[in-house]
Amino acid sequence: MRHSGWRHTCVARSGLAVGALVFLTGCQQYEQQPLDLTAHRSTLNERSIEVGRIQGFLERLRELGAEALYPFSFDDGLTPAEGEVVALFYNADLREARLAAGVALANFENAGLWDDPEFGFDGAEILSPSGSPFEFGLTLNLTIPISGRLEVEKTRAGAAYEAELRRIVDAEWATRADVRRSWASWTVAEERLRLLREAIAQIERITAITDRLEAGGELSRVESRLFQVELADRRAAVAEAELDATRSRINLLGLMGLPADASVELVPALPTADPPLSDDPLRRLIESNTELAVRRAEYQVVEEALRLEIRKQYPDITIGSGYGSEDNDDRLILGFSVPIPIFNRNRAGIAEARAERDVSRAAAETTFERLARELTATHAVLDAARTQRSQFESTIVPMLEAQAEEVEQIADLGEVDTLILLETVQRQLDAKSRLLELQRAELDASVTIAQLLGPGEPADPAPVSDHNDKNVATVEDASSAVGGER
Repeated sequence: MRHSGWRHTCVARSGLAVGALVFLTGCQQYEQQPLDLTAHRSTLNERSIEVGRIQGFLERLRELGAEALYPFSFDDGLTPAEGEVVALFYNADLREARLAAGVALANFENAGLWDDPEFGFDGAEILSPSGSPFEFGLTLNLTIPISGRLEVEKTRAGAAYEAELRRIVDAEWATRADVRRSWASWTVAEERLRLLREAIAQIERITAITDRLEAGGELSRVESRLFQVELADRRAAVAEAELDATRSRINLLGLMGLPADASVELVPALPTADPPLSDDPLRRLIESNTELAVRRAEYQVVEEALRLEIRKQYPDITIGSGYGSEDNDDRLILGFSVPIPIFNRNRAGIAEARAERDVSRAAAETTFERLARELTATHAVLDAARTQRSQFESTIVPMLEAQAEEVEQIADLGEVDTLILLETVQRQLDAKSRLLELQRAELDASVTIAQLLGPGEPADPAPVSDHNDKNVATVEDASSAVGGER
């Protein structure tokens, strides 16, 4: 009976010890957060450009030396430069990239921690009639990381977070370029729609003339029908052009993170995009391209991963101590263990990490090759677009405008060749439409070259931080913390 009481006392003490350890750990509790897309829909529909918050955002950018972004004013509509600022603040893809960086930041902030100690309990009761008292042992084991593995884990986590920051910078730079291209596409679509409506008004005047000529017997019905067909064709083209302009506007609003039906006044313009001058463009590409910066950061991650795998060869010491009782004799327990790197030596992990480093190096090199080809090809596109645009601006369009004026003067004198007049209107519309496309092609090429050559200096991500609006991307400017730890 005494043995049974002693056993229960030991078990109770062990339970209290385990309970105390669990209480001291302060474990976090799970909190469910259901996905509510209906609420997000309401928030998106109500989203508007909040000038005050964006002004504060610009102030934070200027504190970081971001002089390339322009003052923001919403009084006279939204300009392309202001649209870039709105996109940096509201763009959905940037929000996702910044939240992904938050995952890497959480890993970095909690990397390199010691392993939790392990509590152990052993107990035995002899069941034979001549059984001895209840035997038990309590142990607490702690691993001491003498190998330096934890420091390397922290460095690797810092490199992974830095890679996520480089991805944000690349996404921000690409988003600004996309806004310029999209703004140019919308502007060209709106201008083409204006040209079509102008051409329809001209064709309607010609059709009125042909109707009078047909009524007077000076024009056949077959010839008159050609003008009716042309008028109907241009009206159908207006419907298509309106659809194109609507799509371009929706795409532009989407880049800026605004709802498709946002009542925002956009100012039509072809954004300026002068490619930066460089004596050695490929060197500038290597040093400043944001995509290559991501590849370098990714390579540093696998470099640190290899260093970590090599460090794992070296053992950490596990020390254990405790208290036990056997045959009513109390005893203190002390022990330690250390792995001996003879057979395994983490060879598989090291070999895999070396192979991943080779893959990362090849990815960076092939990315550079692709970007270099794209840079050369885009320069060729830019030169061709500039040459063609110059011809249209200086020769073709002015000649057609002079032709139209002369035809109008002849018509005022009562001498009308309606087919020549119609041909002039058609050619003038086609030439001006082609000029618009060449202007957009030139701007697209300029923007692409500027995007490839990068911002010129290493850039930090935009310091957007607004935890009250879940629809705005959030990322803390913690790049300095990474630099301080590494």
